[in-house]
Amino acid sequence: MKNIFVLNTGLVALLLIAPLASAQSYEPPRTANGKPNLLGTWSNASITTLERNSRYDSLVLSDDEINRATDEHPQNVRLATDDNMVAGQLPDGSDLPRGRGYNAFWIDPGTRFGVINGEHRTSWIVDPSDGRIPYSELGRQLKAALRAKNSSFDGPETRPLAERCISTGLRTGPPMINGLYNNNYEIVQTPDYVVLRTEMISHARIVPLNSDHKMQALTPLFGESVGFWDGDTLVVETTNFGPLQREASISLSTEAKVLERFTRVSDAQILYEFTIEDATYYSQPWHGEARFLATEDKVYEFACHEGNYALSGILAGARRQEHNQQQ
Repeated sequence: MKNIFVLNTGLVALLLIAPLASAQSYEPPRTANGKPNLLGTWSNASITTLERNSRYDSLVLSDDEINRATDEHPQNVRLATDDNMVAGQLPDGSDLPRGRGYNAFWIDPGTRFGVINGEHRTSWIVDPSDGRIPYSELGRQLKAALRAKNSSFDGPETRPLAERCISTGLRTGPPMINGLYNNNYEIVQTPDYVVLRTEMISHARIVPLNSDHKMQALTPLFGESVGFWDGDTLVVETTNFGPLQREASISLSTEAKVLERFTRVSDAQILYEFTIEDATYYSQPWHGEARFLATEDKVYEFACHEGNYALSGILAGARRQEHNQQQ
């Protein structure tokens, strides 16, 4: 944990001292076929979140605000007060998940706000300007229904996709958003394909380049992604989402389209932009800007699968609770 903190801090410092003009004139390393080289391991760990927290009034934190906001962030409070022992004291902070299942030893969301174009951002969403997801009425109804469903323990189908080790939604994407831990990604690149491999649940999106979408009888859970180069920017368009995607952290209908743009702006950073178009669940298209930072960390196996004993334990516990209530 401490080594990760030092590495991330060093990378952030590198980004902060580089002038904005250098990003605009940056010449990226290139592959043998002349395309920008995105190969490597990258991290989007950050205390910046997809949506803007109500504690912040604007997208950008001023120089006067950034130090105080960073020190007072609940994750940094946890790191400062937790003894990092597995069986030690519970961490401080009011935003802990129900059940208090993780202390600061187990989570690694990052310790710094994301920097985009030299600005400390409070949310990745930039449009709408309030930094919030613009749900349609049907989208709000869906989220309420999913919350109610996730409170049921009748069977595995009623449990969230993440709990079933099928998908966390956010990390795998699209779009690919940071979370509590496992924020590393490996990018593999050839002239004909780009592979976006996530550490969380070890998913890999295989993106063919210069290919057309092909309607399939069986639609992939995360949609069908195709890519192309727009100058020095890799553009990935994803459509044909499977029906389970509506239950992901970012709900997407079968008619949704997600556009992602990957632009290497320095040796240490990829600018990541995304736009979601889905008139079913959202009142307007919405757009975000995030970043991936180069890291020396490795992407390790994530041994979570739907046969994990935790799910059967959860259901068995629910049956026992029902039995006890009938006594």
